Amino acid sequence: MIQKLTTDAIALLKNLIEIPSFSSEEDKTANLIEQWFQKYNIDYKRTVNNVWALNKHFDASKPTLLLNSHHDTVKPNTAYTKDPFKAIVEDTKLFGLGSNDAGGCLVSLIATFTYFYEQPDLNYNLVIVASAEEESSGPNGLNSMLKIIPKVDVAIVGEPTLMQLAIAEKGLVVFDAKVKGTPSHSAHPNDDNAIYNCINVLQWFKDYKFEKTSEALGEVKLTVSQIKAGKQHNAVPAEVDLVVDVRVNDCYSNAEIVAILQKEAPCDSIIPRSLRLSSSSIPKEHALVQAGIALGRGTYGSPTLSDQAVLSCPSLKLGPGDSTRSHSADEFIYISEIEEGIELYVKLLREIL
Repeated sequence: MIQKLTTDAIALLKNLIEIPSFSSEEDKTANLIEQWFQKYNIDYKRTVNNVWALNKHFDASKPTLLLNSHHDTVKPNTAYTKDPFKAIVEDTKLFGLGSNDAGGCLVSLIATFTYFYEQPDLNYNLVIVASAEEESSGPNGLNSMLKIIPKVDVAIVGEPTLMQLAIAEKGLVVFDAKVKGTPSHSAHPNDDNAIYNCINVLQWFKDYKFEKTSEALGEVKLTVSQIKAGKQHNAVPAEVDLVVDVRVNDCYSNAEIVAILQKEAPCDSIIPRSLRLSSSSIPKEHALVQAGIALGRGTYGSPTLSDQAVLSCPSLKLGPGDSTRSHSADEFIYISEIEEGIELYVKLLREIL
């Protein structure tokens, strides 16, 4: 059965690649995922563009394990040399937009859920959510499903990790900051130029270090990623706008990061856009992690964000593919990575289910 599921999963991924599914525009790929569940006689539901299902013998008295990955993609960048919407196999590589992020993970988890769907007397219930709007952190993604699906006790989030165990993931807080000055004509003296005032502020951000370092995730990473000021050459602006990207380790809550920067940052204002994308983790001692270690998998902390950020339960990021290929030109995944992914997902779940 695993061989048939693997063959069908690869075929599903090829079909998904050839249907554009930008965030909030995933309706046609949701239709395709529905067809898989129909083919395998799996009772499923669809909420906007999220397609989800419970195992056949769901028992509300048991804990629930979530399997999740997303079917939306970013838009292709201009450096593509291949058609991003054509599934092309060359030298054991499957090329196409979303092949690596996160189509390979998604179809592997769908195949794994299908393998266990009819099995009775599992230790955990299973719920799978093929979710939308992950790339945009939109309102109709996995976050919207948590009040609809049964309470989740632990989760596997499918993102490309080379099938290594990402037991922690950094959170994200994006800040809008302002540095003010005195507006003036460029021809006149001005000792309060907002752009010059920015120099010391930028140096502060460059040099600032948060005190706590995580064993799994390292330091909090603070980056000024955007700057905007001025409208014309002969007018000194009243203010400079900065965007500050902060990747938060599991030593801090997002609210603590906000409090620290609002107290210490030498800008005139610094306001967070959202606090909902928190760091996430799963104890190394958890049975799911220990099962992965027993299968020869290593553990690490992931600096990149995923739908783990919206979960409050312990969660493990794990999937075929390589994160460094995500959002790249001529994105691809090795066919063998999908084959290995399904095999390892099934072996992992056998150990705990």
